[in-house]
Amino acid sequence: VQLVESGGGFVQPGGSLRLSCAASASIFRVNAMAWFRQAPGKEREFVAVVTTGGSTKYSDAVKGRFTISRHNANYTLDLQLHNVKPEDTAVYYCNMAPFGIATMSPPKTRLWGQGTQVTVSS
Repeated sequence: VQLVESGGGFVQPGGSLRLSCAASASIFRVNAMAWFRQAPGKEREFVAVVTTGGSTKYSDAVKGRFTISRHNANYTLDLQLHNVKPEDTAVYYCNMAPFGIATMSPPKTRLWGQGTQVTVSS
């Protein structure tokens, strides 16, 4: 069972970035999947979720700027970031979303990947 995030980096305000997550089939096939993020000194927070059927939901902070998508053929989850802001700076994590479209917080699990750092700065 694993979660491996990638694609982070430095980006200027207003720029774009694409994050990817490779998940174990055992997690991916049966769960809604979500992105979460943790900024320095803050708790991990919900960013976006996509159900097995493709329904999506976003936090108010990223709605209209980020797009979540899942690729069932190869068990990967993407997050496209557009028009990024300095407040988007954080470590981004993917994980299952046991509450599906109702997800609003990280799952209570010790299974987390290493995350991928996104830094937005001019």
